[in-house]
Parts: sequence; structure tokens; C-alpha cells
Amino acid sequence: MAQPNLSKIRACLFDMDGLLIDSEDLYTICTNTVLHEHGRPDLPWSIKAQLQGRPGPQAQEIFHAWAQLPITREEFYSRQTELQKEHFPKAQPLPGVLELLQRLKENGIHMALATSSHAGNFKLKSAHLPHLFSHFPDQHRILGDDKRIAPGRGKPCPDIWLLALETLNSSLIQRGETPILPSECLVFEDSVPGVESGRRAGMQVIWCPHPELLLEYKGREEEVLAGLTGEHKEGEVSAGKPGEIGDGWARLVESLERFPLIEYGIGRRKE
Repeated sequence: MAQPNLSKIRACLFDMDGLLIDSEDLYTICTNTVLHEHGRPDLPWSIKAQLQGRPGPQAQEIFHAWAQLPITREEFYSRQTELQKEHFPKAQPLPGVLELLQRLKENGIHMALATSSHAGNFKLKSAHLPHLFSHFPDQHRILGDDKRIAPGRGKPCPDIWLLALETLNSSLIQRGETPILPSECLVFEDSVPGVESGRRAGMQVIWCPHPELLLEYKGREEEVLAGLTGEHKEGEVSAGKPGEIGDGWARLVESLERFPLIEYGIGRRKE
């Protein structure tokens, strides 16, 4: 349960891949297809865990250092793009997502999207799901190729979450309402770099990982929740501070189904 000294939540900020929709599994299908075509094994979760949540350029360096494919990177991207155009439009909401977003809306909680996916891939994954993404107006969608995020400042840096909050506060200020503090935000993430970025932004965090990712970090869950896994390696001075073990600012949930909003001061208890 959230600690009693934490701020009441006024805004919920969401990652997308593997958190709102099942696109992480689709990424795996596309990547493994190319690997198999060149006699390479499946992408292991020890590597995939490092790719999740990161901006494309950083993830690509990690992947290719492991994959050692006998083709150029351009050939790999061309083939992967073909497969993604085939599979991404099949993406579906993960369990509990639509209900959670509706409950947040009904309780007047402000919402924004902060994803490392660039605009082209975002469209492939979202165009067929208007009932989900209508909860996030265009001005409150921060994508991985947003020009306002400096190169190299994607997750696990905190910039994308702080920018998402800035868009919400801009709207509130225009209406004469009190801006939201980072501590009044609840970040929803599936990736380890994403959790660290949320903690470095000074926000409360929900970690809802893929079952295979959770196995990969078995015994290190508290490190992940505190943002202390060392995912951020450059620019430490300007990256914001992670949390501390057991500080109550982050929580692990295995599904967004029946999410306990009341424990974050959202909604009312049933009599």
C-alpha cells in the first residue's frame, strides 16, 4: 500500500509498449523472425530487458552488439520495418487497461502518454485503437522522436515524464488551476529503465512488467522499484536522483486488472 506521507495523486502518466498494449510481444516476434532468417537464436530476455523503454538509437546499439547479424544494419531495419508494418496493427490492450483509464477519467485524474516509440510506429500501433488512445489528447502525447527531448535524454533519464507533466500543467495554468507537482504524479511502466526514469523525475511509480522480465529480475525487485539498477550511466549530474530501497514511492503489480486506485487517494471506498 502507498505510504501515508505520499502526496495524493492528481495525474497518471503512462508508458505504452508492454504496459497499455501487447506490442512488446509483437516486437519479439518481428525481431526473432529476422534472427531466425540468419541462423541466430531467439532474443533472450537478458538482452530484451536492456532494450525496453529506451530510445531507438540506444536500443539499437545494445541489440546489434549482441546479435552480430551477417547483414548490414540498413538491411536489418528494412526487413524489421516490413514485419512491424504487418504485426503492429494487431496490437491489443492489455488486461485491465481500458477499465483503469475509464475509472481515472471518471475521477477527474489528468492523464498523459510518454512513450519511446517514434511517430511512425505509434501510428501503426494506435490507429486501430481509438477507444484506448482517445484518453490521451494529442498535446498530452510525448513520443520518442519529440524534438523537445534532447538527443541521449530518453529513458532512463527523467526528461520524457517531466515534459509530459509540463503539457498537463500548461493546460491547467491556462484555466487558472493549480499546477501539478511531480510528487502528485503516478507513472505506469513495464520496463526497468522506465521505472528508473520515473523515480528520477521525482514521481511515484507502478511497475507492471512482462512475466519474463519479472523472472529476469527475480530477487532484485526492490532495486528496480528504487531505480537503483544502474540503467542510467551518462549525465548523472543532470539526471535527477533515484529513490531508496523500501521508500514506498514505487510498487510492483503483475496486472492492471482491478488496480487499487483508492490506495492512491483516487475514488471512494465502498461502504
